Amino acid sequence: MAMNQWFEVLNPDFKSMVGRIKYVLIDFDGTISVIRQGWEDVMIPLMIEMICDGNLPTPEIEREVREYVDYSTGMLTIRQMEWLAEAVRRHGISKNPRDAYEYKRIYNQRMLLLVEERLRRLVNGELNPDDLMICGSRRFLEALFEKGVTMYLASGTDHEHVLREANALGITKYFNGGVYGALDYTEANSKEKIIERILSENNLHGRELLVVGDGPVEIRSAKARGAIALGVASDEVRRIGLNPRKRKRLMDAGADAIIPDFTRTGELMMLLGFHA
Repeated sequence: MAMNQWFEVLNPDFKSMVGRIKYVLIDFDGTISVIRQGWEDVMIPLMIEMICDGNLPTPEIEREVREYVDYSTGMLTIRQMEWLAEAVRRHGISKNPRDAYEYKRIYNQRMLLLVEERLRRLVNGELNPDDLMICGSRRFLEALFEKGVTMYLASGTDHEHVLREANALGITKYFNGGVYGALDYTEANSKEKIIERILSENNLHGRELLVVGDGPVEIRSAKARGAIALGVASDEVRRIGLNPRKRKRLMDAGADAIIPDFTRTGELMMLLGFHA
């Protein structure tokens, strides 16, 4: 399908794959929520700062960090910080290397400044919940819920923050399968593990599970287990329209199809095999 069309099919077998979806795993940040929009602009400078310890970064270090953050979008934050701890040791510039949990603490501290400001504006009524969501996503959640689909929400962000932010948006009620954020010291809530659990606990064949996300991690995990992978190449600033960088990332991860947003929910539901 041409790139300028709203729904882009990449897998020629897509039509034969859909029609049996009973379970849906949806990524949170960047797929539905834009509460954490700009997280890369917090994480990339942090990583460069910790590796270079006040020295000017080389173009190679800048490129390495940007490529890693791009690749790791959707991973548990602690895994990203473990990579940072390893990179700090490997480069050997910093006089004060720290462990992954300390890097994560610093990252969360900086990130929460952005998050708290957005939630404050939401509570004060300066913003509506839908102002902090990708366009059409609430209607998509409602449509799936109305069809009796069991839905799971997953994020690499800490569990307590995911719950708080999903509650602030008023979408927790749709996720009758559960809300899963990252838990320290365990991989139990990684997207890979959640996908495995959904398939095994419900005795599913892969095509009964749809995975929807804007990051390569959930797309790669879905494809590795035979689930249907729908990539969301969202523009988190405008909340509508295609982000070409995300599209490339999702294509490389093996997405079966790509959408920019959820504005055409009725059409999307039909394309996923849900009929009126």
